Amino acid sequence: MTDISPSDNNVRQFGQNGIIQPLLTDLYQITMAYAYWKSGKTEDHAVFDLFFRKNPFQGEFTIFAGLEECLKFLGKFRYSKSDIEYLKEILPPSTEEEFFHFLSTLTAKDVKLYAMAEGSVAFPKVPLMRIEGPLTIVQLIETTLLTLVNYASLMATNAARYRIAAGNLMLLEFGLRRAQGPDGGLSASKYSYIGGFDGTSNVLAGKLFNIPVKGTHAHAYITSFNGFSELKNTHLQPKNGGKPRDLLKLALFWKEELLIMFKVAASEANEGELAALISFAIAFPSGFMALVDTYEVQRSGLLNFCIVALALNDLGYRATGIRLDSGDLSYLSNVARHYFTEISKKYDIPWFANLLIMASNDINEETIVSLNEQGHKINCFGIGTHLVTCQRQPALGCVYKMVELNGYPRIKLSQEVFKVTMPGSKDVYRLYSESGHALVDLVQRYVEPPPNVDEKILCRHPFEESKRAYVKPARIEKLLVLYWEDGRIVKTLPSLQEIKEKVTSSLKTLRPDIKRNLNPTPYKVAVSDDLYHFIHDQWLKNAPIGELS
Repeated sequence: MTDISPSDNNVRQFGQNGIIQPLLTDLYQITMAYAYWKSGKTEDHAVFDLFFRKNPFQGEFTIFAGLEECLKFLGKFRYSKSDIEYLKEILPPSTEEEFFHFLSTLTAKDVKLYAMAEGSVAFPKVPLMRIEGPLTIVQLIETTLLTLVNYASLMATNAARYRIAAGNLMLLEFGLRRAQGPDGGLSASKYSYIGGFDGTSNVLAGKLFNIPVKGTHAHAYITSFNGFSELKNTHLQPKNGGKPRDLLKLALFWKEELLIMFKVAASEANEGELAALISFAIAFPSGFMALVDTYEVQRSGLLNFCIVALALNDLGYRATGIRLDSGDLSYLSNVARHYFTEISKKYDIPWFANLLIMASNDINEETIVSLNEQGHKINCFGIGTHLVTCQRQPALGCVYKMVELNGYPRIKLSQEVFKVTMPGSKDVYRLYSESGHALVDLVQRYVEPPPNVDEKILCRHPFEESKRAYVKPARIEKLLVLYWEDGRIVKTLPSLQEIKEKVTSSLKTLRPDIKRNLNPTPYKVAVSDDLYHFIHDQWLKNAPIGELS
């Protein structure tokens, strides 16, 4: 396998995509800003919550991601001269000139942003972020914050689910060619790595984000050879030095050996495929990884790989393994492992039995679960389409709702109870049991004192009166932390590797039944008794009173 490993400098922070700028928004944000300006409300102090209403993929957890990108966006929020000129073109001619001057002076210096740590597990209705500041600016950043969090969190969650299904097996992201454009491809590579993947085939993502880059070759390389006559060079220097030896000659020796060993007719092993693998092995002798399903796996591709791997072994090189891209993956992986094991025993090559078997045939989460039940021998999955496009659920559905204005609570009502917002500025605490498992996320009013360890706390369902329980936590974690104030980032940001580790440690705090693939147990999100009564008081104050006649 070719392995282009980036440097170990995982602490450096990277720049942001140039398209992430103030105009990356919906037009209605600009028109609302003008209406706020005309109404004299630009300096009203607003509080917004960014949250989602339902976990994705029929699961019971979500991974919060995208925070660093949001903070970088705040750092460079400013309308350029060309932005202002363009807005003049698309807004009505009646728009006053002074408004454009107002826009040109806007920055995020008066904004405060509180958030969960990136990589944390998160749950419905719990604010991922709390954004405070002048009404106009915190309204204008809505769409951009949502686009930076929605896909990032969905992608990281999808990757984390694959990691849970695959256990300790290697996971590689191979989705660039199927991603939603180049920006979607880069985001997929970055957030799949955060969610638990080990590497990517995306070379640019490797450079930008310090993600290990791995790859093999395509079927085209195999089909580009018809036979041995096309090999321009057949010699390879042994790993420990010495005179170059003829790899083709060594391969032909091992071909005779293996044809007899596995009772395969010489005519079944494709000569062009063997020539292609010899050529590739000469190019990458220390990381020889071969695609073996171009013609027929068992009697051609697998056999030809073993022939070349043994020839390389004669020169002191160890092959890496094979990739299966079609067929019955469980059966073929068992056949391949049988080949490797038998060769290892007969020729006393212990490492040969443990050669890598990678599968990459349009695999999704359910495929991995099914393969686990079938007893496969795969130890690496290359995941593309289903991972990067999140085919089971294409959007997370984060929303951005005003909860307070000038110190007064704001509530959005709906005939659908799950769409009713929780008014007022709030803090969130995660309560843990003595075993270290998360018990409940407690949302309470900002003005309430924080809960205490070993104190009996009444936790209530936000809307159903009868659902309530006392919790006596062994540990308490405050989830919303200040990240942005006075126009700058005020908390040290973790590296990508540290965010990845946060995902792992955060998932470990959830009980297995919450993380399972089928019918997971819902995690409990509760409100304090004070917030419960506050919500219902605001509901009654704002809901219209019907009249019967």
